[in-house]
Amino acid sequence: MDGEISVLIADDHPLLRRGLRQTIESDPKLKVVAEAEDGETALVQVQEMKPRVAVLDVDMPKLDGLAVGRELRARRLPTEILFLTIHNAEDLFQAAMEIGAKGYLLKDIAVTEIVKALRAVAAGEYYVTPSLAGHLVHHERRIAALIERQPGLGTLTPTERRILRMVADGKSSKAIGDELFVHYRTVENHRTNICQKLSLHGPNALFRFALQHKADL
Repeated sequence: MDGEISVLIADDHPLLRRGLRQTIESDPKLKVVAEAEDGETALVQVQEMKPRVAVLDVDMPKLDGLAVGRELRARRLPTEILFLTIHNAEDLFQAAMEIGAKGYLLKDIAVTEIVKALRAVAAGEYYVTPSLAGHLVHHERRIAALIERQPGLGTLTPTERRILRMVADGKSSKAIGDELFVHYRTVENHRTNICQKLSLHGPNALFRFALQHKADL
């Protein structure tokens, strides 16, 4: 990991942003290039500034952190995501991981852990609040078990896995295309490729598979 690590902080609490900024910039390798108090502003700033890491509060006005994260991935921006939250529920953690987040930090220890978390995430590693490490282990085991049961899953691209999750939600090819900003025919091609890789046959086989394995995707 070479060079300065640029960071965006998005949180609707000014005092927390100030404390995080002071702590982050105490490390000479880290630089806060933008702050946002809501999700819409964060999305615009990430698009413009392209920071190495975006620190996103899960609960924000206008767009919450998960919605911002999904949009960043849909736009294929290179910024890594580190979520900040007061929530330690596993379902929310799993939702964050599905988006492709590298970090998940509880707010009550954020100031003391933020530098370590940012350095790890910027290096492409996972960083999770220590008390939630079991959630990450569980997530990785679920994925490994599913791939073992369905070897073809290991050949799916990140986009194909995302489309499979959307299929499980009952979304049409047009709806998926709108969300991913691609033509619906592109989605249809992805669906065909997924079926081939997973050896699925029949008009509803993909939906049945996606629904059956939704919790593990």
